[in-house]
Amino acid sequence: MSQTSDLPLQVFAGQSRIFKSGEYGPLWRVTEGAVRLDRESGPQRLPVQLALPGDLVGLESLCDLPYQFTATAFQECRLERVPVADPAHRQALLRQALLQQQERSHDMATLRTGSVVQRVVHLLQLLGLPWQNLTALAGAQADAVRARLPALRELALMIDAKHETVCRALAQLLPPRSRKGGPPRTSVPVGAGSVPWAAGPWQAFPAVAA
Repeated sequence: MSQTSDLPLQVFAGQSRIFKSGEYGPLWRVTEGAVRLDRESGPQRLPVQLALPGDLVGLESLCDLPYQFTATAFQECRLERVPVADPAHRQALLRQALLQQQERSHDMATLRTGSVVQRVVHLLQLLGLPWQNLTALAGAQADAVRARLPALRELALMIDAKHETVCRALAQLLPPRSRKGGPPRTSVPVGAGSVPWAAGPWQAFPAVAA
């Protein structure tokens, strides 16, 4: 059974698990943030969908089936339980789920085709982050965008690209990090574990063509 709380609204920290495939649990709606749905195969995981605010998660519960995918907070998110009032309500939710699946399938296809720069831009757009004229952002504004992104390895996994290539794409899209007083920053090698986006030395890479 799912280990989630009985509270109707829950907050999940970035990269925390919401539910695991094979568990039974309620239907959820994302109210803030983003949720990644993965198909797990041993130690491997394959992102199959990114659920956004307004989306339903755990659609299998509408058919009284266990969750097919594992749900993880792609970034800090809020979810609310969706009680099913009656058969008519269930049918309405199923219709919404069908349209949602079509739209999110298109999003995943866009995140995994085209240049890496195009994929990153589309991901920023989906996450509700500034994605136009990024190079015009002031240093502090650009730092705020970085702080809201998941770890570099999660970005790379979502758009099906190598860490180094994602770093180069981000370096092309965002201005250099703002410099504040204090000790010099220590570079963290790309791919060294779960490197927070704000800590990655992405600006050291040359730009790549869009």
